Amino acid sequence: MDDLRRIIESMPRTRIVAASNTALHAEFRSRIFRFVDDVDLQVDGRVVQIRSASRTGYSDLGVNRRRVEEIRRAFATQGGAHPN
Repeated sequence: MDDLRRIIESMPRTRIVAASNTALHAEFRSRIFRFVDDVDLQVDGRVVQIRSASRTGYSDLGVNRRRVEEIRRAFATQGGAHPN
């Protein structure tokens, strides 16, 4: 979880709202319009589950998916397991 927290904290316009030994909730703000996206990470044994969702709107133009993939790549690079 420490590695995941460092990864999230290193990303721009991010605020960690809540964190424990097994879960983390963060908010990401878009650069221009300041829309908020919520990201939740849950560690379940050797599996990391990630959820990223926009609070408003119908389409985020793939931003949340790219964010999750960026977190996965960074975590795998640090020697962690592959988050789901």
